Amino acid sequence: MRVYISADIEGTAGVSGRSQTAAGAEGYQAACRLMTQEVNAAIEGAFAGGATQVVVNDSHGQMLNLILELLDPRADLLHGSPKPWSMVEGLDGSYDLMVCTGYHARAGAAGTLAHTYSGAVVHEVTLCGRPVGEYELNTYLAGTYGVPVAAVSGDDVLEGEVAALSPSVHFARVKEARGRFGSLSLGAERSREAIRKAVETACRAQDVAHLEPPEEPDLIATFMHAGQAQVAALCPGSERVSPVAVRFGHPDYREVFRAFRAMITLASTV
Repeated sequence: MRVYISADIEGTAGVSGRSQTAAGAEGYQAACRLMTQEVNAAIEGAFAGGATQVVVNDSHGQMLNLILELLDPRADLLHGSPKPWSMVEGLDGSYDLMVCTGYHARAGAAGTLAHTYSGAVVHEVTLCGRPVGEYELNTYLAGTYGVPVAAVSGDDVLEGEVAALSPSVHFARVKEARGRFGSLSLGAERSREAIRKAVETACRAQDVAHLEPPEEPDLIATFMHAGQAQVAALCPGSERVSPVAVRFGHPDYREVFRAFRAMITLASTV
């Protein structure tokens, strides 16, 4: 059984502030250790549940956060940025399930450090008229390969988003949001044990089905200001639908996801 782990940092227990999530900032190295230890718990759970191979994709920021010498040596690490498929780089139909650690709520939600792919440029993302976050966008991409997202860790606000989309997912709540830059975290050992158990259970049960994306996916990205939308609309096939919003629709969800990544990259130059 092959298991793919997409690892973010904002949903990690003990991480609540920007100073913990930006490379070079005070608290960042400590947050990277916490992130790595939670990923190790997921790796341990995967192998205990029957995995024969685990690949971890470092999925935060510049994607150079996980500490290789502290990472469980049984896993392989995919890291660095930009990667064409970002948080789901390298995922394909050869994997049996996907796990998301350290994930967070969508932009506009009340979760700790909530955002959607870029807190600097993205105000909101909707898919077929409904606000979505990284979890949902990535889950649908996994679904195009027939791979279910079977276990997730993060805060209570993300837990609500996950339950609304896929209630059978095994969720490890490692903290509760107490504002955008505050949270009530479990102790480190308890958070890791919760993740280990959720992943092991998911691997043993394999009771979560993959999610197919909408048949006619239509994405609108609303940016922080008009200048960002102006350059994002340079993405071929896109349409600027307001001074700050750009739309992209296509029958193939992978094309929608790729266009969204391109729009963010363009908007980040302004």
